[in-house]
Amino acid sequence: MPTPVERTARHAPPTPGRKPLIERVAGWSAENRKTALIGWIVCVVLALAVGSMTGGGSPKAYDPGESGHAQRMIDQAGPNSRPPAESVLIQAGPDAPVFAANPAMRKAATEVADALRALPADTLTELREPTGDAGKNQVSPDGRSVLVGFSLAGPGYGWDNADANVALTQAAVAKVAAAHPDLKIVEAGNASVNQAVSKATAKDFARAEQTSVPLTLLVLLVVFGALVAAGIPVLLSITAVAAALGLMHLVGHWVPVNNSAASVVLLVGMAVGVDYSLFYLRRVREERLAGRPHADALRVTAATSGRAVAVSGLTVMVSMAGLLFTGIDTFTGMTLGTIIVVLLAVVGSLTALPALLSMLGHRMDAGRLPWLGRRRAAARDSRMWRALVGQVVRRPLVWGGSVLALMLVAALPALDMRLADPSLQDELPRSVPEIANMVAIQDAFPGSPAPAIVVARGPVVHGGEFDRAITALHRQVADSNGALHEPVAVVPVGEPANNTVVVYVPLAGNTSDAPAVAALKTLREKALPESLGTVNGLEYAVTGETAISDFADAVRGSTPWVFTFVLGFAFLLLVAAFRSLAVPLVSIALNLVSIGAAYGVITWIFQEGHGSSLVGFHPYGGVISWLPLFMFVILFGLSMDYHVFILSRIRELHVRGDDGRTAVTKGISGSAGVVTSAAAVMVAVFSIFATLSMADYKMLGVGMAVAVLIDATLVRGVLLPAALALLGERSWVLPGWLAWVPSLSVEGEVEGEVEGWTGSGTGSEVAPAAGGTEHGVPAPQAPVREPVREPVRA
Repeated sequence: MPTPVERTARHAPPTPGRKPLIERVAGWSAENRKTALIGWIVCVVLALAVGSMTGGGSPKAYDPGESGHAQRMIDQAGPNSRPPAESVLIQAGPDAPVFAANPAMRKAATEVADALRALPADTLTELREPTGDAGKNQVSPDGRSVLVGFSLAGPGYGWDNADANVALTQAAVAKVAAAHPDLKIVEAGNASVNQAVSKATAKDFARAEQTSVPLTLLVLLVVFGALVAAGIPVLLSITAVAAALGLMHLVGHWVPVNNSAASVVLLVGMAVGVDYSLFYLRRVREERLAGRPHADALRVTAATSGRAVAVSGLTVMVSMAGLLFTGIDTFTGMTLGTIIVVLLAVVGSLTALPALLSMLGHRMDAGRLPWLGRRRAAARDSRMWRALVGQVVRRPLVWGGSVLALMLVAALPALDMRLADPSLQDELPRSVPEIANMVAIQDAFPGSPAPAIVVARGPVVHGGEFDRAITALHRQVADSNGALHEPVAVVPVGEPANNTVVVYVPLAGNTSDAPAVAALKTLREKALPESLGTVNGLEYAVTGETAISDFADAVRGSTPWVFTFVLGFAFLLLVAAFRSLAVPLVSIALNLVSIGAAYGVITWIFQEGHGSSLVGFHPYGGVISWLPLFMFVILFGLSMDYHVFILSRIRELHVRGDDGRTAVTKGISGSAGVVTSAAAVMVAVFSIFATLSMADYKMLGVGMAVAVLIDATLVRGVLLPAALALLGERSWVLPGWLAWVPSLSVEGEVEGEVEGWTGSGTGSEVAPAAGGTEHGVPAPQAPVREPVREPVRA
């Protein structure tokens, strides 16, 4: 077995050279603290100013595949060329007479139509009543529900004034409903539901913003026991998120940025910003409380935690960049926004944070909480984690095998995961009136108000051959055994010269369920080829809410490329950081296990419905199509925070002479405080998203919180030490065939004599200089002298 000196020599270059860039940047920031802080503040203000000045429209995001092609065809016909359609449902009780024999229903339908006609002329158009031959499809099969349909009018094909016009129509419908308390009279449609979704999204983002910051501060107060120390990570995170949101407005001029991007940036920005600050701040406190002068504590922190922050941030950014391989517009803005906020968090942690800590000095512990402050300031190993890890490294197969089996069982439900996006009525809780109204219309009129949208383009749309094809389509609907429904409606879009029409075909089922997907397949593969497909010179494509399944297909097709990119680059980064083959392979394998367990949990809750009521979710039989891939890339990056930080501490101890098992035990127990604290903040922030109204946020919040919790407990406390104990010295061996990978070592110059201080820089084992005390920690009368070893440099 190699001696400690041999191990040190193995990892250290023969000749120390110039300090690495991270140390130089952090050192310059600490020495020029005013310049560094002012520079950070100016950058944040400029980002916000640029964002506010350039804020505006963003390129439209299109779905992948045929659905996206159809959406482009509509937009090419004219701006917002598809007018928003609304429907008013008039419904009698189950024992009431059918519409034809129900005077109250007939009177209500007439009053609704008259009330809508009485609105200003530029409010609506194409009013459709349930009377005459034209209105027979406005009556449900059981005769107890009818629809009064219309499209919104005005500039931009009714979209420019949609919110104002919907408010007018809803008020008119509400007056009629008040006069007929025995009937159900409600409105739902494209514009009203979009309005409800926009309001819910804005409300969710505001709630997340208002809740995440105080909750994070509360957790940090418990962690640090001091107001100033707790406020520093929150301040860095808020400024990084604010600057990132400003830059996203600028980026949004060239790439699509959807509504979810801001929420994801807030979630990730708060998580990584607090994590990086915690790693940095906790190491400074440990070094200072162990005896280092404040300036030297900052230098050692830059050489250790600073490099760990840089490697972690780079891993997160590389992982997120993998989403760009999908080529899906929805991911583009989200990906770039996340990369920007992580980059800013890293830059702030290596510039503004050292400058602020240098300026504050001992005042970073100001505002201590009674009873809690002094205990939290002490640099101690965790007894609980030391005892647990000690047991694990003594019996790695028993402990590691048991926990691995448990996590594999948790991952089993993921084998039946079905990727499917929720319909609008599943996206929001049914307590939202517009969603409840849409569900009622969907139940009474299958396929409405979300039919398949067939976009047809070509000069032939104005000729008799196209009319005959539409007649053939009606026959196909009649022969579809209930998969397709009437009414099949043909609506021109844009100017006549654009030669574009939209054909609405109601589908069986409920938007995204199995009958609806099967009906869409019937439409695409049989009904349309045998009708519109027979017309020469006609181009057509299908979109609509059910056709969003194209998104899931595109995600599945690009997943192997994303996995290959992320895993490959993560492997190279970890090889560069730890000069080892085993450590990267173990880290990647453990990340995949924890992510698999998180997949199993979200499948069990959201797809199978176990306990979904606890988070206010109505299961629709699937998991949002973008979520698993997004969770993979972001969790793979975020979990590297813990692995890089913990492994850097273990390697640091190993390099200075501890045997493998001792280094593992001391490294994990010594880093337990900061890792547990960082995990607590992440779980708290992610859990907030599980309480929001949108289904996307609920799944994302639960999945991320579960994965982080698993990673910070079972993986960190059992699987990682078990794997390292089994590998022993092989953990830190780099084969010759990987020698070409450049070094990015995460352990820095932490040994040697610094201005009267001597020690290893590992926290609680470090002896302070002669005499004096530091925050109640007594100092010995003479320094402990150790052999000065060669510093380990990148």
